Amino acid sequence: MSPIPGVPIWHSEEELLGWLRRVDRSDLVFVAAIGGAKGASRLAVHAYLTAMGIAAISIVHLSAWVDATATLEDGDQVLAMAAVGVDVSLGKQCIVNTNATIDHDTRVGDGVHVMPGATIAGQVVIGDEAVIGSNATILPNLRVGDRAVVGAGAVVTRDVAPGSTVVGVPAAPVATRDLPQVADHDPWRCATDGSNDSV
Repeated sequence: MSPIPGVPIWHSEEELLGWLRRVDRSDLVFVAAIGGAKGASRLAVHAYLTAMGIAAISIVHLSAWVDATATLEDGDQVLAMAAVGVDVSLGKQCIVNTNATIDHDTRVGDGVHVMPGATIAGQVVIGDEAVIGSNATILPNLRVGDRAVVGAGAVVTRDVAPGSTVVGVPAAPVATRDLPQVADHDPWRCATDGSNDSV
C-alpha cells in the first residue's frame, strides 16, 4: 500500500517488472528518494532504472533557490529553503536537504548528500558519494574526498581525505571507510543492506 495515492511502491524486482510490462515506459520518470549515507544506492537505482528507459528527473522545492547559472544533473533533489549559488555544479543523484546552502563555484560529485542546515562555502570540491552532516560548515577553497563523511556540526578547515570521517570544531579525522563501488550495489537491497545511515 502506497502512502501516496496513485504512486505504486514495489518490494521486489518481480513486482516492478510485472508492472512495467503493463505500462507505457515513455511517460515514466523517477526520483531515487534514498537519504543518509546512501549515495551508492541512489546511483545503483539510477543505473538500473535508466537502463530500462525510465528517465530520472530533478526536483526543486518551491521555497528553494537555485541560481540560473547553477547546473543540476539527473535525479538531483533540492529541498525546502535550500540555496544553490552562482556557478555551482551538482553531479547526478545529489540531495541538497532542507535549509542547506552551497555557495558559488562549488563542484559536487555524484551521489552526494548535503544534510539539513549544512553550509558549504565557495569554491569547494566535494567528491562522489560524500555525506555532509546536518549543520556542518565547510570553509572556502577546500576539497572533500570521495565517500568522505563530515559529521553533524563539524567545521571543516582543511581538506578531507577520501573515505575518511571527520567530526568536531575544527573537524578532525576519526575513521575511514571502504564502501563498494556502485556496480557492487544491488538496488533491491538499498534499504536493508545494514549500513549505518547516521551522521
